[in-house]
Amino acid sequence: MYTNYYGFSAKPFQLSPDPRFFFGSSVHKRALAYLRYGLSQAEGFIVITGGIGTGKTTLVRNLFNELDTKSVVAAQLVTTQLEAEDLLRMVVAAFGLPHEGLNKAALIKRFEDFLTACARNGKRILLIVDEAQNLPSHSLEELRMLSNYQIADAPLLQSFLLGQEEFRTTLQAPEMEQLRQRVIASCHLNPLNAPETRDYIEHRLHVVGWRSKPYFTDECYALIHRFTQGIPRRINVLCDRLLLYGFLEELQEFDGPAVMAVSKEFNQEIVNPTSQINGTQKNSVSKSTNLNSHDIDRRLTELERFIAALALEKDPQSKSMKNIEKRIDELSAQIQEIQKTANHVTN
Repeated sequence: MYTNYYGFSAKPFQLSPDPRFFFGSSVHKRALAYLRYGLSQAEGFIVITGGIGTGKTTLVRNLFNELDTKSVVAAQLVTTQLEAEDLLRMVVAAFGLPHEGLNKAALIKRFEDFLTACARNGKRILLIVDEAQNLPSHSLEELRMLSNYQIADAPLLQSFLLGQEEFRTTLQAPEMEQLRQRVIASCHLNPLNAPETRDYIEHRLHVVGWRSKPYFTDECYALIHRFTQGIPRRINVLCDRLLLYGFLEELQEFDGPAVMAVSKEFNQEIVNPTSQINGTQKNSVSKSTNLNSHDIDRRLTELERFIAALALEKDPQSKSMKNIEKRIDELSAQIQEIQKTANHVTN
């Protein structure tokens, strides 16, 4: 809708990770440098942490775009609430190896044979584990044990661990000492500050052909940063809705009142704030709003990880679009359920 109206070649604030839109803030550049350094070392663990929506999945997608698939075999694990043996089974499955009906010993042997065969063919193995904060300590220990496989003192498996902020605390536990010794670099992604938020917005706009029209006022940028707290995914959601609002209202300039209107409209969709008791909103409204915003962030994270995982499919054209459409429908239904629950709480 608004892409043609504003003369854009594509949606600048789309949900799915796209390397074209990668914005190198100081912390994101450092994190990407660590990932590249980790690849060059071909051993150990690289740890990237950050809050929901800070860009961990985008970093991984950007890295995938750089991989030489002739020399690197990569897989991403996106389901991590697993016990040790289940985790091992998921790792084996992620690399496309038969795993049904095998016991742990057989799974280990199959994976070791796979690692050895790849090494003999001059290929490196990279495992990316997303949402690592969900892994129990013994499952993390299983990953560490897998990293022990070597040929002529050369490690056969390298792992990147991506997790939310609490994963940093997990790694500091006494039982994680051996894993910590294998971590060759780590980085934490912070939200963007106000100048970076402005640069982020303009970067994505320039990618799709923006030439200062529509115009964004200084107050507009400041309020976007205030409402999103500098979290990239929230910026994308708000700016996408802002551009749609501008199309419907035929705006060529976005100012503070426009951002306020869109933010108010968006919050009303999450929870109905009109229900009152004696002229005062129920205290549960603000609590419910925060909860539902978090849940929506989490579901958007699931979708981003799913799309990133599709990038590793051997035949990405086969059924990717059907899978994406199906997953979007599923997540949309879940978000609608959240909204119904919130409305029930406020009534």
